[in-house]
Amino acid sequence: MNVYEKLKELDLKLPKAPEKGGVYSPAKRFGGNLIYISGCGPVIDLPVTGKLGIDMTIEEGQKHACNSVLNVLAVLEREVGDLNKVKGCVKLLVFVAGSDTFYSQPQVANGASALLAKLFGDVPTRSAIGVNALPGNIPVEIEGIFEIED
Repeated sequence: MNVYEKLKELDLKLPKAPEKGGVYSPAKRFGGNLIYISGCGPVIDLPVTGKLGIDMTIEEGQKHACNSVLNVLAVLEREVGDLNKVKGCVKLLVFVAGSDTFYSQPQVANGASALLAKLFGDVPTRSAIGVNALPGNIPVEIEGIFEIED
C-alpha cells in the first residue's frame, strides 16, 4: 500500500509544506540516498503555542508531534516529489518545550514515531530533548533524516 493511501486510512492529509523562517535549507541531500529535513513545528491551520506540563497534556503534545512530523513529510514530499520514494525514517530529533519539571519528552515524541511506523512500517531511531523555549512559543519541533530509494 502506498503512503498516501495509509494517510487517508488514518484520516490524515499532508499539509502544504511550511515556508522557511530564516537563512537555512529546509532539505539537504547527502550520502547518496539520504535527505535531512530541517526542524518543523506543529502549525498546520491554526497557531499552536505553549509548553508541556504547563499549558497542555502529554496527549496534546503527542498530537503536536504528529502534526510536526506531517510538516516534515510535506517538506520531504516537496523535495522528492513522491513520498512513495521514501524507504523510511532513519533518525528523528524531537525538541519538546516544557516546564522545568516536565520529564515526559519521549512520550510526546511517540506521537511522531508512531505515525512514521504506520506509514513506513518501521520505527526510526530517535532522540527526545527537553528545552525551555522553541521559536514562536511552539511546543514541539522535529527534524529528521530519511532514506530515499536509489
